Amino acid sequence: MYQEEYKRWLEADLEDADLKPELAKIEGKDDEIKERFAVALKFGTAGLRGVLGAGTNCMNIYVVRQATQGLANWVKTQGGTQTVAISYDSRLKSDIFAKTAAGVLAANGIRVRIYDALMPVPALSFATRYYNCNAGIMVTASHNPAKYNGYKAYGPDGCQMTDDAAAVVYDEIQKTDVLTGAKYISFAQGVEDGLIRFVGDDCKRALYDAIESWQVRPGLCKTAGLKLVYSPLNGSGLVPVTQVLKDIGITDITIVPEQEYPNGYFTTCSYPNPEIFEALELGLDLAKETGADLMLATDPDADRVGIAMKCPDGSYELVSGNEAGVLLLDYICAGRIEKGTMPENPVAVKSIVSTPLADAVAEHYGVELRTVLTGFKWIGDQIAQLEQAGEEDRFIFGFEESYGYLAGPYVRDKDAVIGSMLICEMAAYYRSIGSSLKQRMEEIYAQYGRYLNKVDSFEFPGLSGMDKMAGIMQELRSEPLTEIAGYKVTAATDYKKPEETGLPAADVLIYKLENNATVIIRPSGTEPKIKIYYTTLGRDLAEAQAEKEKLSAELKPVLG
Repeated sequence: MYQEEYKRWLEADLEDADLKPELAKIEGKDDEIKERFAVALKFGTAGLRGVLGAGTNCMNIYVVRQATQGLANWVKTQGGTQTVAISYDSRLKSDIFAKTAAGVLAANGIRVRIYDALMPVPALSFATRYYNCNAGIMVTASHNPAKYNGYKAYGPDGCQMTDDAAAVVYDEIQKTDVLTGAKYISFAQGVEDGLIRFVGDDCKRALYDAIESWQVRPGLCKTAGLKLVYSPLNGSGLVPVTQVLKDIGITDITIVPEQEYPNGYFTTCSYPNPEIFEALELGLDLAKETGADLMLATDPDADRVGIAMKCPDGSYELVSGNEAGVLLLDYICAGRIEKGTMPENPVAVKSIVSTPLADAVAEHYGVELRTVLTGFKWIGDQIAQLEQAGEEDRFIFGFEESYGYLAGPYVRDKDAVIGSMLICEMAAYYRSIGSSLKQRMEEIYAQYGRYLNKVDSFEFPGLSGMDKMAGIMQELRSEPLTEIAGYKVTAATDYKKPEETGLPAADVLIYKLENNATVIIRPSGTEPKIKIYYTTLGRDLAEAQAEKEKLSAELKPVLG
């Protein structure tokens, strides 16, 4: 089967000149042909993601056309404005894929609003809502290495597509021949026909205004004198992040020169992910050089932000996504209570794998903290429920441990632009009262206990990777863990059983232990990895760390 499909591609008149030589190069190499053609990239709630190249299992214009035809077939059944918003980041071919998708939609008589230059995930979510679109498309592979690209699909609410809608789109994709099945006209033709239009400046400005309206202490940054080093990691954050920071009065911004402008090769770090040290290294060097108060980095599609804070001794410390989430929750609650802007019955939301320290902080301020499945669309879903009840103003903050934050209901995905703004405002505030982010974090630990959150990741590459992962999860279910490293499991929750959790089914196992530690095991939704999330509690960091090492040593062989 896959050999026949390979031959068909080899003999086809392909429009992308990069694909032909690639196909010629693998002639006679069964393994490589199988890798590219034995399966098709699966379209799910996170859309598509894969390695760039020729074949049904790769990201290329034909796979993008096929996916967009599937999306178009769904949109046509939806009534409404028959419009789709499109944005893209700095990855290789992102602009080409965005224009390709626009050409398919236009050929199907669907109107398109596309950004005239790369813009991040939150801008796509905002435009989808601003223009009352039926759907949105964001061309990105988030923080994956340079050889990847992807395609995220959004529903009319600006939230990533629901399971039901994604299933319909997937069915329509199955009916569409990858090479010949999609209707298509050129981007230029679509513009000429009036079906493709650019996102207006009014929409861009409205996004910035919406973000800036969620300042906790407006005007504070103008006089605080915060010194910032910022890296967009060669992605889409540069324009929106610097625009919003300048608007609120942060002007002392040094941008990491090697990572300033869009570059889909990400030559300065193999993995443009603000969760990892290598991505922040150049920024940290620059922060030390300039004596910055704060170093900030956004990922290529600018939905995640990572920071390093300056310590009293002049060194810099990376802040985990959990710590930044807790600092922001604490700052927003305290600041809004002080300013009299806290809504009645405020709601914050976090994912099941995020730190329980947030629960303690929320309780302290009288905030209802809701816990949802991993994936920011579930936080978006909570905002939608509040909106339906006419209570979206109750939502004050949502976060995931993987560096995703949102304050305010103006978009329905994580937003590194508002994350950057609030982190800078928070740092400026603590600076203005003679404190610092580091000092506040230590105060929080002193008040609630020394929580430590760590993640171990295990990779399962290749075609058999997914089967291995499924096998491990199955074994953990058929032979449940009753103790880990000598600590009794006091409660085990299997999220595949919605009747027990009250949440939609998910492939997640959570163990609470007698020493107050929590262990969570879940396969990644976007990569061939199983992750183990540890939360340990100690009198100090060393004790919490030792507990984590003990648990980790016991569980590594289980996944080996």
